[in-house]
Amino acid sequence: MHCEAVGKRYGAGRWILRDVDLRIAPGEVLAVTGGNGSGKSTLLRILVGLSRPSTGRVTGRPREIGYVPDRFTAHDRLTAASYLAHMGRIRGLSTAAARDRADLLIDRLALVGGREAPLRTLSKGNAQKVALAQALLVPPGLLVLDEPWSGLDASAHGVLGELIDEVAGEGGAVVFTDHREAIAAAHATGGYAIAEGRLTRRGGPGPGAVAGVVVAGAAVVGAHEAVELVLAAPEAGAAPAGPAWTALPGVLSAPHDGPGSAPHDGPGSAPYAGDDREVQVVLADRRHSDAVLLAALQHGWSVRSVRSVGAVRSVPPAHGAGGGPADGGAAHPRHPDGPALAAARPTSDAGRADR
Repeated sequence: MHCEAVGKRYGAGRWILRDVDLRIAPGEVLAVTGGNGSGKSTLLRILVGLSRPSTGRVTGRPREIGYVPDRFTAHDRLTAASYLAHMGRIRGLSTAAARDRADLLIDRLALVGGREAPLRTLSKGNAQKVALAQALLVPPGLLVLDEPWSGLDASAHGVLGELIDEVAGEGGAVVFTDHREAIAAAHATGGYAIAEGRLTRRGGPGPGAVAGVVVAGAAVVGAHEAVELVLAAPEAGAAPAGPAWTALPGVLSAPHDGPGSAPHDGPGSAPYAGDDREVQVVLADRRHSDAVLLAALQHGWSVRSVRSVGAVRSVPPAHGAGGGPADGGAAHPRHPDGPALAAARPTSDAGRADR
């Protein structure tokens, strides 16, 4: 998706946005920070198509968009479950599917009062939970959130972060605004600052920012803090029973190195020479690495090494490309020069704008 030279003003008034250029890639999570009146909400309304730019254009907007505005009006007589089921049907779900999805989101977000809570009785934080649920009734290609943590209780903060990660992991793009730098650093893979309508790329990446490493044909698409797990099969010469690695939550890739091979070019590879046990090098999202290790141990595998890889971006398989999943090969971190992980070109362009 691309905002190209986008500007916005109402009538002959001042320019709220000017010459905004912004590219949003699948799996990306972008934070836009700025003070009140800086133009954040206007930019988001243009992204979702609720406002037309005065100049420039927006191309590549996904068909399915989830949107949480800065204010969610919850004065309706409907219950939370009825409202969400109704919105699900509008989005194309069957009645049963809409109800099931609504119930799942209500439970996960821990809506106080539950599914039968009337919207008009909800606090700001619980109204925000309903707003988040309606944006996630169908998998969004673009999820746009205006100050989404505002009013949420502490327990829901973590759930919202998980939901954002899941959307990005399924290939959806996420853009959210917040005025707190810590929130942006904790949840975004890239960040922009907006002031007086000018959008500028933030200089330093946050903890979740992508350093340029690309994992081709990954099982989970998106941006990740990755950990490399070097695992050895239970017994030399035996056909090892193990989990389906890429079916485990958080596993990005699991190439097969074969018996006796040095698993990687890191400092721990030399002692493994001559060991004829099967070796697997599993690249996993850091948040799921403990669960992957537990699954390996439960299947009798031993752990040879664990090392942090840092920020990576995983992309879908290039269908038909040699060695990839399309022709039966294993997904793996790619780089034409050979190392298992190497720096690649940045995956998004810096943008600048006025407001």
